[in-house]
Amino acid sequence: MESVFLIVLLVLETCSIVCLAQSPPITDQALHQIAASLQMFVDPVPQIPNLLGYTPGRHGEVHGPGRLTIGMYQTKWKFHRDFPPTTVFAYGTSQATATVPGPTINAIHSVPTYVTWENHLPKNHILPWDPTISAAIAKSGGVPTVVHLHGGVISPANDGSALAWFTANFAEKGPVWSQSTYMYPNAQHAGNLWYHDHALGLTRVNLLAGLIAPYIIRDPAQEAKLNLPSGPEFDRNFFIFDRNFYADGSLYMNRTGSAPEVHPQWQPEYFGHAIVVNGKAWPFMNVQRRKYRFRITNASNARYLNLALTNGLSFTVIGSDGSYLPSPVTSSSILLSTSEIFDVVIDFSLTSASESIMTNDAPYPFPTGNPVDKLSSQVMKFIIQGPPSTPDTSRIPPTLQVHQTAAVAARKASVKRYITLHEYTNAAAQPTHLYINGKKFTDPATETPKTGSTEVWEVINLTGDNHPLHIHLAEFQALQSQSLNDPNGAFASCMNVNSDAIACNISSYATGPITPTPAYERTWKNAVKLSPGFVTTVVVKFNLVDNDQPYPFDATADPGYVYHCHILDHEDNEMIRPLMLQR
Repeated sequence: MESVFLIVLLVLETCSIVCLAQSPPITDQALHQIAASLQMFVDPVPQIPNLLGYTPGRHGEVHGPGRLTIGMYQTKWKFHRDFPPTTVFAYGTSQATATVPGPTINAIHSVPTYVTWENHLPKNHILPWDPTISAAIAKSGGVPTVVHLHGGVISPANDGSALAWFTANFAEKGPVWSQSTYMYPNAQHAGNLWYHDHALGLTRVNLLAGLIAPYIIRDPAQEAKLNLPSGPEFDRNFFIFDRNFYADGSLYMNRTGSAPEVHPQWQPEYFGHAIVVNGKAWPFMNVQRRKYRFRITNASNARYLNLALTNGLSFTVIGSDGSYLPSPVTSSSILLSTSEIFDVVIDFSLTSASESIMTNDAPYPFPTGNPVDKLSSQVMKFIIQGPPSTPDTSRIPPTLQVHQTAAVAARKASVKRYITLHEYTNAAAQPTHLYINGKKFTDPATETPKTGSTEVWEVINLTGDNHPLHIHLAEFQALQSQSLNDPNGAFASCMNVNSDAIACNISSYATGPITPTPAYERTWKNAVKLSPGFVTTVVVKFNLVDNDQPYPFDATADPGYVYHCHILDHEDNEMIRPLMLQR
């Protein structure tokens, strides 16, 4: 026992130097002033590089599966015209080509993509991290990483388990690491996904450092029929995230925890004052008076985004996460939780104005936190120029893709589960950790659905925050949310002790008003929002939603999957649970 204690002390002593390196103290006011010193709308929004996830033929047609090698590199990235280059971690086919965000992988429906993932990161992290939460710690140094394709219908060995991490040159590997090349079958319908790091306890810092990138599954026949805006100029990815910077342009991550007696560095949410799109702070984009398609991903650690457009423009939402909507939905604003994707069309011919600013008014933490200010309320500017250089023949069709509805799927559900979100605090009311169903990540799996089944999850949010639920492998959608009527806190008190909704008489408390799911979210998704003080009914399908066919792989194999909150600071501190499918 004494030897174990000495090892822990050694790890903590080492991390007191390494884990907090390059992170001098600085106030939030100073961080705000640094962000405010940057002039908005002076950098053009970058075009994210593209990679083919298939082998093209001589004339550009799909010839066969794709084979890529993508590395994780420490490199430099310029977030603003007036900043010096910033040290980041980035994806790329080489250090010279690595970018933040990393390259878009363009895959084709039903054509597999093979990616060999390489870790070229240094011995020490560029950001402070906390070894007292459950985390991947390399005994000989190095930055543990593993890649997860968010929204991918993938076998367990290729999913990017938090325990399948590895360091540079595979010097050290996590307990379930099995292979360096992942196979993505792309068997699911066309849609928008993204890939990012998923190492245990390090997700928030590895993504903050820059390990994020888009992945698109395309169906050329379907896209030709829909005739939406297309091509590299008129079909664009937007990755939006927030960051704080030191005056020298380096990334800021807090070095002191909210409850430092428990976790010296961990804080419950990271919020940056600068809003970044495709790696540039508050960029601009020149557009013609025509329709554009934008695939918008909220890649922030914790910040929700409620996006709108000035000068009378609106969003026509055509898809959410990995699926098209049944039909387009026009909305003046769209609310994105962290990790959520919306596929939209904006028609710039519908305004006579010469510009339109994309704005954000989501409080942080969402929904009852701080109001946005003059920095976090601005996202990017569109500069609207003359008529289209060529006639705009694209359209927004009245019907997109019809799937089985959540209500119909719910009637076929074989199991109903109650899932409860808890937040725990110290005597000073500062958060110390967050659990699902009162359990840690390492506790045995309690969610063991049958492959091919449909389930209904009644998710009870007893915390003060809205949480984005992400379930690996499955596609799902929220059917409705019902307010809990618990004025004296009796239900919450019972649940904090027992974590048993039936024993705590949930039916007597789930009696409040019902909030339907917004129309622009009514499709099969990879993240759904869970409002505080509500029970959200989520329909979860463990098969291919297009045709109710089984997965084209063994989804019951080790190491299984996980589900978790996608506020990264929560996920890293125990708001994550194993998911083990059964035959």
